[in-house]
Amino acid sequence: MSESPTHSSLENGAVPGEPVKTDKNSRRGNWGNQIEFILTSVGYAVGLGNVWRFPYLCYRNGGGAFMFPYFIMLVFCGIPLFFLELSFGQFASQGCLGVWRISPMFKGVGYGMMVVSTYIGIYYNVVICIAFYYFFSSMTNLLPWTYCNNPWNTPTCNGVVTPTGINNTLANVTRSLVTGAAEVAVEVVNKTKRTSPSEEYWKHYVLKISDDIGNFGEVRLPILGCLAVSWVVVFLCLIRGVKSSGKVVYFTATFPYVVLTILFIRGITLEGAVTGIKYYLTPQWHKILDAKVWGDAASQIFYSLGCAWGGLITMASYNKFHNNCYRDSIIISITNCATSVYAGFVIFSILGFMAHHLNVDVSEVADHGPGLAFVAYPEALTLLPISPLWSLLFFFMLILLGLGTQFCLLETLVTAIVDEIGTDWIIRNKTVVTGGVAIVGFLLGVPLTTQAGIYWLLLMDNYAASFSLVIISCIMCICIMYVYGHKKYFKDVEMMLGFPPPIFFRVCWRFVSPIIISFILIFTVIQYKPITYNDYVYPGWSLAIGFLMAMSSVTCIPIYALYKISKSEGTTFLERLKNSCKADIKWGPALSEHRIGHYAAPSSEGEVEVRPLKEELKEKEDEKRDEISLTIQGSNGSTAHNTTPSA
Repeated sequence: MSESPTHSSLENGAVPGEPVKTDKNSRRGNWGNQIEFILTSVGYAVGLGNVWRFPYLCYRNGGGAFMFPYFIMLVFCGIPLFFLELSFGQFASQGCLGVWRISPMFKGVGYGMMVVSTYIGIYYNVVICIAFYYFFSSMTNLLPWTYCNNPWNTPTCNGVVTPTGINNTLANVTRSLVTGAAEVAVEVVNKTKRTSPSEEYWKHYVLKISDDIGNFGEVRLPILGCLAVSWVVVFLCLIRGVKSSGKVVYFTATFPYVVLTILFIRGITLEGAVTGIKYYLTPQWHKILDAKVWGDAASQIFYSLGCAWGGLITMASYNKFHNNCYRDSIIISITNCATSVYAGFVIFSILGFMAHHLNVDVSEVADHGPGLAFVAYPEALTLLPISPLWSLLFFFMLILLGLGTQFCLLETLVTAIVDEIGTDWIIRNKTVVTGGVAIVGFLLGVPLTTQAGIYWLLLMDNYAASFSLVIISCIMCICIMYVYGHKKYFKDVEMMLGFPPPIFFRVCWRFVSPIIISFILIFTVIQYKPITYNDYVYPGWSLAIGFLMAMSSVTCIPIYALYKISKSEGTTFLERLKNSCKADIKWGPALSEHRIGHYAAPSSEGEVEVRPLKEELKEKEDEKRDEISLTIQGSNGSTAHNTTPSA
C-alpha cells in the first residue's frame, strides 16, 4: 500500500520540521515494527470463535445469504469501532484506564474493560489447556477416541470407524459389508440416541463430568497440569511485554493459516466434502428478512473483533504516534472476517465427509463451540488415514489461535496496572507484574479444571462477556463523540494521522455505530434464553451468578462516575458533574514533541508547572537573552508563541 513521503518520514521517527526528534516512547516502549502490531492484532481478533462459532452461525442462518448482513455489519459497525478504539489508544499512548483522561468521569468504562478481560482470560486459557491435552493425547498411533472398546465407554457407544482386518486385503473384502451394515446401524441408532466414542472420551475420560454445576468433585490433574503449561507459555511469551510477544506472533499469528490450508486441501479431496460445503454456503434468501439473522450477524462481528475488551486500545497504545491506524483497522478487520469464512470451508468439508460416511444429513453432525472442537471434528478426523497427524495439526492450530487472543488479554491487564501506577520501579519491573497476574489467573482457573468445570466455563462464556460488552462500547462512543466532542476528536485524529477521519467514519462514529450497538443490545435481551449444556438445565442460583458476573463490569461505570463527581470541584452537583467530564490536563499525546496546538499551551495560569515542553521553554529563554529588543517588543507573549517549531 503506497504512502505519502510525509507519512513515511513520520513512521521512520521524524516529525515534519523536527528531524532530530524521534517518534519512540523510550520509557513505555513501542512495537519493534508495524508488522508486529498488525500480526498481534490479527492474532487477538482471530480466535477460537472464528473456527467454532462462525461456520455454524452461517450454516444456521441461511448459508451464503448470511454473508450479506455479515459484511454489512462489518462495514457499518465492525471497522468503524475497530478504528475508533485503535485511534483512541494510539493518540494517548495509554492502556484501557489511562485513556479516560479524555473524560475522567468515564474511567469506570476502563475498569469494566479490565473486569471483562479478567473473566475471559480465566476461562479462555482453560480452553487452551484442554486443546493442549488433546494435542498430547494425539501423540499416538491410534487416537484414543477412535473405538468403543475403552474402559470409559458405555453400552450406547457407537463409533463411526469399524475395526477392520489386519491387512488391506481383508479391508477391501469387507468394505462392501461394512457399508451395508452401516445403513442398518444408522436405523438402529436413530431409534435410540447415538453416543460417539469422541463424546464419551470428552465426557467420561477428559472431563469426568459431574451431574451438576454445584458438584465440583475432584480436580482433574491432567487438565490442571495442562493449565499450568498454558500459563507458563503465555508468561514466557510476554516476559518482556510487547518486545517479546511481538516476535512470537510472527509464528503464532501466521502458522494457523498454514494448518487451515493443509486441512482445507485434505478436506475438499474427501468424498462428501462438496455436500458439506453446500450446506455451509447454499443461500436461503428468505432468511434475510429474519431479524434474528441480522442480530446474529451484528453480534458475531462485534464479539469476533474483540471490541470493548480493552485489548485493541492496549495494543494500539504501543504504536508510534503517527502510525496509520486507519489503514491497520481495515486490514485487520477484513483479515478477521475472511478467516472466519475460510475456516467454514475447512470445518464443513470434513463434517460433510463424516455425514456421507454415516449416511446422515450434515445437520446431524454439525455443532459449534466445545462440541465442535472436542467432539464432532475429532471424531471426523478418526476417519482419515494417519488420523493422529491431522489431529495434531488441528489442536496445534486451536492452541495458537487461543494463545494469540490470550497474549492480548494478559497484556491488557498488565498495561492497565503499570500505566495506572506509573512509577519508574513498576515500569522497570513490569515482568513481575506479568508474573503476578499470570499466577492469579492460574489460581482462579483451578475451579474450571474440576469435574464441574465445563459448566462454569460455559456459564462464564455466556454471561461474563455478553451484553456488558455492548453497553461498554455504546458508552465509549457516547463519551468520545458527545461528552468530549466529535469536533475535538476529529482534530486529534487529524493531528495524529495527518488527515481527518473520512466522512464515512465520522458519520458512523456519531450515529450509525451507536444505533447498531443499541440494536445488538435489544436483540440480545429479546433473544435471551437460559443457558443449557446438552440436556442439562442450569439451576436458578447459577444463572444469578452469571448475571452478577455480567453486571460486575457494567456497575463499575456508575460507581466510579459517582465517586469522581463527589471528588470534583464545585459547589453544586451540576458544577461537579461538568468538572468531572472535562478532559484532564494530562490528556493528549504522551511525548512532548507531539503536544502541539492547544496541547502545548497551559490551560490556566495555575497550571503552568505541568506543561511538558521544558526543553522548548529553555530554548526560548536563551533566545530571549540573545534578542533583548525582540523580547521587550513581544513581552505580551507573542514572541514565545512564534518560537514554537512549526509543523
